[in-house]
Amino acid sequence: MTNIKLATSVAALTLAASVSGAMAECADPIKVGVLHSLSGTMAISETTLKDTMLMLIEQQNAAGGLLDCQIEAVVVDPASDWPLFAEKARELLTVHEVDVIFGNWTSVSRKSVLPVIEELNGLLFYPVQYEGEESSKNVFYTGAAPNQQAIPAVDYFLDELGVEKFALLGTDYVYPRTTNNILEQYLKDKGIAEEDIFVNYTPFGHSDWATIVGDVVALGEDGKQVGVISTINGDANIGFYKELAAAGISADDIPVVAFSVGEEELSGLDTSNLVGHLAAWNYFQSAESETNAKFIADWKAFAGEGRVTNDPMEAHYIGFNMWVAAVTAAGTTDVDAVRTAMYGQEFPNLTGGTAVMLPNHHLAKPVLIGEITAEGQFDIISQTEEVPGDAWTDYLPASAVLKSDWKELGCGMYNTETNTCVQITSNY
Repeated sequence: MTNIKLATSVAALTLAASVSGAMAECADPIKVGVLHSLSGTMAISETTLKDTMLMLIEQQNAAGGLLDCQIEAVVVDPASDWPLFAEKARELLTVHEVDVIFGNWTSVSRKSVLPVIEELNGLLFYPVQYEGEESSKNVFYTGAAPNQQAIPAVDYFLDELGVEKFALLGTDYVYPRTTNNILEQYLKDKGIAEEDIFVNYTPFGHSDWATIVGDVVALGEDGKQVGVISTINGDANIGFYKELAAAGISADDIPVVAFSVGEEELSGLDTSNLVGHLAAWNYFQSAESETNAKFIADWKAFAGEGRVTNDPMEAHYIGFNMWVAAVTAAGTTDVDAVRTAMYGQEFPNLTGGTAVMLPNHHLAKPVLIGEITAEGQFDIISQTEEVPGDAWTDYLPASAVLKSDWKELGCGMYNTETNTCVQITSNY
C-alpha cells in the first residue's frame, strides 16, 4: 500500500517446508491481511481459510518470498460481526498497511467491507461462492457466481432427479435472498409454478428446524418430487441435517443440494444419515489429480492428518498464487499495477484444469456436483468444463443488460443498451 516494493528477482513458485535463510533482507515485509472469523457462528467455516492462508504464505516464504521480501501475515478476527469486518478492514489498511487482503465468507460481511476498500483503494480476494450482482474494481471474486453453482445445481435437480417442487431454504442475509431471487425467476422460466416453490429464511445460528422440515415434507403430500436448495450458512447446518435424520428423511425421499456445506462442515457431523444428499461446488477433496494429491498432502502436513480440504481453500490457493504472479509481473505491490497484471492470469486448479482471471474479476471454473458418502467426503457425480463466471445474471431483466469489464471498459456496471457506465458497484 504505502510501501511499493520493486522487483529485483523473480521468486520461484515452488513448495518448501520453511523460510529460506538465504532470503534477501528487505526494509519492510510485504504484508498480507487475513480477514476471517475465528469466533462466532462462522468460525466453523472460516478458521480453516485463515489456516490455509498461513500455509500458502509459509510456502511462498520458503520459496524465496516475493520481490526479495518476506511475506508477513496480519491476522485479525472480525468474530462473525458484520460491522466489525469493516472496522478490521480499515485497521488492516491504515494501521498495518497491508498490501492485499484475503478474506470474508458471508456476503453481508463483504458488503460491509466494500466501501472501506474502495475508499482506501485496497485489494480484496474473496474466496466463497456468492450471489453475483456486484463488480468492484477492488475485489477479485475467486468463488463461484450463480451461473457456476446455483443454476447448474437446479438444472441437475430438474434434468437428472426429476424434481417438481422446490424448497429454497436459506440463512437470512443478502447471499441467500439474492440467489433465491435469481433461482425463483429461473424456475418459473423453466415452467415451475409459483405455488410449487417454497422459500424460507432463518437467522444465523438457527437450531430449531422441526417446523421447517415439516413444511418441506408437507410440500410433497401430493406425490410430486420435492428437492431442497440450501443456502443455509455456518453452524445452522448442523441442526438442519440432524432434523432431517430425526424425521427419517433420506436423499431418496427429499434430496438436498447445499451451496455452503463442504468437507469442513461435514467433519463435525454424523454423515451416516446424510448419504446421497448433494453439494454443488467447484472443487471437492475427492477430485483426482496430481496437483490435488500434493495440495492435500501439504495441507495435512501443515494442519494435521485429520484436517480436510474444501472449495474455498482452493479459491484462496488460486487467488494467492495469481496475486503472487501478478505482483511479480508488475514488479510492485501497488494495487493499480497489480490489478492490471491480474487480467488473464492463469493457474492450475486442483481438479486438473486451469483457472483464468477474467476482465470482470471472476474466474473461469468447472462446476461439480458431489454426493455425500458415509466417510464424510463427496463422490463427484457430475463435472463440467471451465465455466466463465458472470458478475450479472442473465435471469433478472435489470441485470441481463449489464456487463462488467474492468480491463477494456474500466466499468463494473456497463449498460449494453444505453452504452453507459453506472459508477456504482452494487446496492450497499
